[in-house]
Amino acid sequence: MASQDREVEYMGDAAVRMKVMPESADLDLKKLAEDIKKVIPSFARLHAIEEMPIAFGLKALIVVTIMDDKGGRSPDEIEVAVSKVAGVESVEVEEVGLL
Repeated sequence: MASQDREVEYMGDAAVRMKVMPESADLDLKKLAEDIKKVIPSFARLHAIEEMPIAFGLKALIVVTIMDDKGGRSPDEIEVAVSKVAGVESVEVEEVGLL
């Protein structure tokens, strides 16, 4: 039986689901998705990007990445990288779960 005092260094992969809101309903979401793909940090990989209708023609992008939890990495780092993409109004991490 493992000691509870020993710190666990690696739990496994985690899925990070984020809702990305564009600056306007007129924004090209396909281009925005391509730009988001380019900024995913190296410790994570893109799993999926889907459009989700919100209201009055506005759509959000649901971005799912898979990251490992080695080295103290955080979903916040992915959120910050995506939030810096031109055309992104806001990013919200909706769910994080171990795989």
